[in-house]
Amino acid sequence: MKQDIKTYNVIAEEGLALFPKDQYRINQSDKPTALLIRSQDMHKTYFGPNVLAIARAGAGVNNIPLVQATSNGTVVFNTPGSNANAVKELIITMLILANRPVIKSIDWAKKVVGADVSLQTEEGKNHFAGTEIAGKTLGVIGLGSVGSRVAQAAGALGMKVIGYDPYISVEHAWQLSNQIPRAEKLSDLLPQCDYLTIHIPYTEKNKNLITAEQLKQMKSSAVLLNYSRWGIVNEKAVVAALDNGELQKYVTDFSSNTIIGHPKIVITPHIGGTTNEAEVNGAKMAARTLRKYLETGNIINSVNFPTIEMPFEAPVRLTLIHQNVPNMVGRITTILADEEINIDNMINRSRDTIAYTVIDTGMIAESLLKKIKARLLQIPEVIRVRALEK
Repeated sequence: MKQDIKTYNVIAEEGLALFPKDQYRINQSDKPTALLIRSQDMHKTYFGPNVLAIARAGAGVNNIPLVQATSNGTVVFNTPGSNANAVKELIITMLILANRPVIKSIDWAKKVVGADVSLQTEEGKNHFAGTEIAGKTLGVIGLGSVGSRVAQAAGALGMKVIGYDPYISVEHAWQLSNQIPRAEKLSDLLPQCDYLTIHIPYTEKNKNLITAEQLKQMKSSAVLLNYSRWGIVNEKAVVAALDNGELQKYVTDFSSNTIIGHPKIVITPHIGGTTNEAEVNGAKMAARTLRKYLETGNIINSVNFPTIEMPFEAPVRLTLIHQNVPNMVGRITTILADEEINIDNMINRSRDTIAYTVIDTGMIAESLLKKIKARLLQIPEVIRVRALEK
């Protein structure tokens, strides 16, 4: 039986092409197996418990109701790093534009008319002097897929880079040059920065990470960049700091009525990951992630379920989503033992209040498999049971 994938927004064809036509149908059912989205607001879009998974071709998942998805047994995936190079390149662009009036100079040059155009242009350049980023100090909050790339690129351009990320992974730590020091506390980082760029996910803990208290610790000549998520920077505090001369400029990818039109604020329309390459990368990564889960039950890059990867080598695989409570594995395996089912391999992982168990067995007759699934679902804490055949 084919599985149905429903898409929202424009998903790159290179990603959709990874779903074999003999196994999947795209946008042909009102009851899809899984959803592939970008910016669609799933808080306002109904998806029922029949949806096994939602994959977002992008890093942020604040457009997905994670609590609802988890309670439904719907695994939510993102594609970390798929647009990291695109965001890095834009950050480097905005670092330069922050103190080089390139756009104003271009607009001025367009209006030059008369006989001595070259002479007028040459004389006019004195109105557009800027400063260089080489030798300046860049603070990078968040040293993940994007932040680590920004740090490396800025260092290659001659900037002094200082990182801050108390949660940096071993993988990303290895990617960073030994010449890039890391601050132990945010308060140690802020006073040193000529530029400060933010690359962390939005969480309740990170909400208003930068507010009046932090802005007062920064140089009045500093430039703040937020290409991470709206809500991490307190916009009212930024406007006040700019108006009081406590901050030179704010550059962001997120607009709002609070900051629109301010002369010291530069806004780009959420284009951080908007490149052809990033959209293709995200679509392909999301498609592969969905296929892996739907076909093998393995979970990678989930934001609400634990990571589980176990080779699918047995004839039958049972996957169970259940609440993370004591003795669940014992209750599950007891049912299998009752039905004289031998377990070839098993793995159990948990994440907060949810747990995921994968069990590989030998061949099971269809009637018995149906009976086993029904018995497992009678366990009150079990949310979803799937049976996959090799």
